[in-house]
Amino acid sequence: MMKYGVVGVGYFGADLARFMNEFDNAQITMVYDPDNGRAIADELGCREASSLEELVSSGDVDCVIVATPNYLHKEPVLLAAKHKKHVFCEKPIALNYQDCDEMVKACEENGVTFMAGHVMNFFNGVHHAKKLINQGVIGKVLYCHTARNGWEDVQPSISWKKIREKSGGHLYHHIHELDCVQFLMGGMPKSVYMNAANVAHNTPEFGDEDDMLFLNLEFDDNRFAVLEWGSAFRWGEHYVLIQGTKGAIKLDMYHCKGTLRVDGKDSYFLIHENQEEDDDRTRIYTSTEMDGAIQYGKPGKRTPMWLSSIMKKEMKYLNDILHGMQPTEEFIKLLTGEAARAAIATADACTLSVKEKRRVEISEILH
Repeated sequence: MMKYGVVGVGYFGADLARFMNEFDNAQITMVYDPDNGRAIADELGCREASSLEELVSSGDVDCVIVATPNYLHKEPVLLAAKHKKHVFCEKPIALNYQDCDEMVKACEENGVTFMAGHVMNFFNGVHHAKKLINQGVIGKVLYCHTARNGWEDVQPSISWKKIREKSGGHLYHHIHELDCVQFLMGGMPKSVYMNAANVAHNTPEFGDEDDMLFLNLEFDDNRFAVLEWGSAFRWGEHYVLIQGTKGAIKLDMYHCKGTLRVDGKDSYFLIHENQEEDDDRTRIYTSTEMDGAIQYGKPGKRTPMWLSSIMKKEMKYLNDILHGMQPTEEFIKLLTGEAARAAIATADACTLSVKEKRRVEISEILH
């Protein structure tokens, strides 16, 4: 039996705890969250810790799942490592490369597993695309283009996700697509250039994050990527488009479907586990449940079907690893710190690019 403590049991952390608790050889034994901890502890029949230190030092906790707001990831990860607890940390791991590197190193030095919560890695469609690429079906990948955008209206309150200091803004909070592009491209770019500004939401009730971001990434061997995010787009889109010398692949998360195009002919595959999950995601995006590019989860609300499914896959993978399963090549970077470091390093380079209005080499961040 692997015993887990969860730090942060709001919208996302609570469901991670619920899903992990479903496995026969896993048990949520303790949670810590000053705002939501009591309700989730009562629901799961576990202890509510009165402090972070109580949870990470408990003999009833083998692994700490960190699902706090982004700016509160570092302390629980470092404390868990210090107490020789395995760690799962939600994305973005940190809001700067130095913190991310320190967190990964702390786990390495204390001999504990560190897993990055890049849940997009568990999409069936992403791994099918990577398989097609590895098989040479679309030839050499030359270019990736991602979009994750929509329009946002005023919310009843300002979410911490809209405060740059707490979330990192779209670039860090929605880092999934950046991680995905680096997974498909086989690593980090050489250099980046980013344009970003708050063009349509520059009043206090929207927070202070940029609402239009455009990233230009250059990889080795004349390969490129363009990524865009934001909440100032009246025509919302969410996709990853992969262009190769022999064909192309589109992972459409808005009208949920995967498409392979070779020799002018299209064939289709699922993004998630089954057609019902793909249809559920399409319904959410095209209904009033979705506010532009941003789905606001609140404590007490449950994750939708498609997201619940991949969260369960992710928690099962973590639990299986801690029970001795050997990681496969496609997931190994989630367990070595490489994916965590790579995503934050590129995001930091983009942040510096906007600040200094210039192209930034990734080596400037790494070194």
